[in-house]
Amino acid sequence: MTSGTSVRLDVAFSSAGDECRGWLFMPDAERPPLVILGHGLGATREFGLEPYARRFADAGVAALVFTYRHFGDSGGQPRQLLDIKRQLADWAAALAYARSLDAIDRERIALWGTSFGGGHVIEAAARDGAVAAVVSQCPFTDGLAASRAASPRSLAQAFVLALRDELARVRSKPPVVIPLVGPHGSAALMTSPDSEPGYRALIPPGVHFENGVSARFINHVGLYRPGRSARKVTAPILFCICDKDAVAPAQTALRYAATAPRGEVKRYPVGHFDIYLGEPFEHAVRDQTEFLVRHLELV
Repeated sequence: MTSGTSVRLDVAFSSAGDECRGWLFMPDAERPPLVILGHGLGATREFGLEPYARRFADAGVAALVFTYRHFGDSGGQPRQLLDIKRQLADWAAALAYARSLDAIDRERIALWGTSFGGGHVIEAAARDGAVAAVVSQCPFTDGLAASRAASPRSLAQAFVLALRDELARVRSKPPVVIPLVGPHGSAALMTSPDSEPGYRALIPPGVHFENGVSARFINHVGLYRPGRSARKVTAPILFCICDKDAVAPAQTALRYAATAPRGEVKRYPVGHFDIYLGEPFEHAVRDQTEFLVRHLELV
């Protein structure tokens, strides 16, 4: 598939023996730099990431967009398992795959993550130590802060499901799932007024959406604080913060952004899901393209 000067290729790479499927967008350039893009909670690459990748590729930056194991058309059993350690391993596998590509400049590889993936890229960059740049969009930076922002009623119901899921795991039964999005006060991971309509607005017609993940995730997310690793990221990192974010608290992300040695911040007066579409998307993707072009030395 082609658009403008970029070509989209179907690709796959191995992560701990399972397959992560993705797209590789290649610009009409010799050995371009590359940015790896990954999504947030329970999402797949089809959910609104292609427009970002196309813009980056049309600016001369190759883009690898992938789906985590256990989701979409990627491998991994059980399905809908949202496991933080495994997703971070998928980022490491994506980096290894990118560095195996002869057609790109292996010294100029960047990471781009959004929402939960926006936290992952901070942690992944800190662990890797050799990425050239990072873009962290509306990032989940602190599980404790996110839990405090959630509805107490939702949390109580979620913990019941999480305990049931842990019992299912011990008994080798299928996972007990919790909805990703739902009405305020319901047993779902995201219940702000904009969560369900905002999430569903990202799903293209004809693409299946499984509104549920393994509930055991609740038992681990509160301890996941990737923002703490921002101080260890030596590469330039752009934080794109949504000031009205009801899912990933903006003030928490700003506090961590201030600790990054080479951090840059762009703020947008919108909610968590607004940044993927319309004028907010245009503002963000322009800022991100300029950042990548500048730090990946395309100018």
